[in-house]
Amino acid sequence: MNPQDTNQGAIRNSPLSAAVPEHRIPLYDEAFAADPHGAYRRMRDEYESLVPVELWPGVPATLVIKFSTAVRILNDPANFSADPRAWQATVPRDIPIMPMIEYRPNALRTTGKGHIRYRDAVNDALAGMDLNVMRTSVERSAIPIINSFCTDGHADVLHQYIFPMVFSVLCEFLGCPPEIGAEVARANAAMFDGVDTDKVNTIMTNALLDLTALKRSQPGDDITTRLVQHPARLTDDEMVHQLVLLFAAGVEPPMNLIANTLLLMLTDPRFTGEGNSMPLSTKMAIDERLATDPPMANYCITYPRQSVPIDGVLLPAQQPVIISMAACNTDPTINTGDFLGNGWNLAFSAGEHACPAHARPYGVLLAQDVIDQLFDVLPELKLGVAQDDLVWRPGPFHRALSALPVVFPRTAPLSL
Repeated sequence: MNPQDTNQGAIRNSPLSAAVPEHRIPLYDEAFAADPHGAYRRMRDEYESLVPVELWPGVPATLVIKFSTAVRILNDPANFSADPRAWQATVPRDIPIMPMIEYRPNALRTTGKGHIRYRDAVNDALAGMDLNVMRTSVERSAIPIINSFCTDGHADVLHQYIFPMVFSVLCEFLGCPPEIGAEVARANAAMFDGVDTDKVNTIMTNALLDLTALKRSQPGDDITTRLVQHPARLTDDEMVHQLVLLFAAGVEPPMNLIANTLLLMLTDPRFTGEGNSMPLSTKMAIDERLATDPPMANYCITYPRQSVPIDGVLLPAQQPVIISMAACNTDPTINTGDFLGNGWNLAFSAGEHACPAHARPYGVLLAQDVIDQLFDVLPELKLGVAQDDLVWRPGPFHRALSALPVVFPRTAPLSL
């Protein structure tokens, strides 16, 4: 029997929810990527808080779109496990999105003592970061990158500036040399875009084993060294999976946060300073984007340990429940429109699997410094196409542009 049929049948036959429609809303196609907020509004019109969706063709799930329901689920590990292995055994192993959701022995995909061990190791390794050097690191990386296109008068800043900036700064904090970083970058991009599972895992594993071996033999003042030297005594295999998590969380989400924030600042009069008003700050734009368009829009997947009734719906055991941070953050019952310092948003998740405390300021400060550095050098930056002509990358998890073209007056290269 198709797992989708089982899942739909379990919900429809429950007296708690007898009117769930036959169709599931796809989260992976171009139509959803082009207008997710329109999709969330339609979901709210038809469903209270739990929406039948497909993460990929033939991969059913339940999407949580109500803030209070999401917080309840994320803070209930006794009923909602982050370990996908029981579900994973029921689906084809070569689903293109599998690298994003499969079991890994790391803090994101484990529970209990294993989760505590991995999370402690990662937290301790991140705690050693000196964020005071962030601005210097950004400036050092930004000058040669901006020099590569500043004389052209136009650029795709997503690929020509934002990605290399985010990756180079992360590699510096991780102690990852460029030749290993290039392989990781290739696999990381493929993972988010749903490329062949075996190919992604092979490239990523080989590169991260090389990084682990390097740091065991040549330790430094970096996150990877602190991981390999941690009292948890992580094996090489465990090191690979902690580093997969750090690269996945440290590249794509910050890259999307920066691009989405920059788009807001280039198109919204509150940030462009049109008229006589003083433009709002980069930090305010970041806070707004974390609430309204978080870089990971739908994620934080859990699996009910047994059938669980939530909001009048019986969620089937071991079937994925995915949190829509974007829909929950814009839930009319909690979204006041006041975004500055909004500690309530779920961009960093909640509960025991929330983004580590030391990682949050890293991501926000990185976004702020990368954007400010670009505007310092190219203050007359403008969007290069009509906003409606921008293309958003399809995929169930991210809120990500395919490109961000800009124009600006040609500028002489900066001195290094």
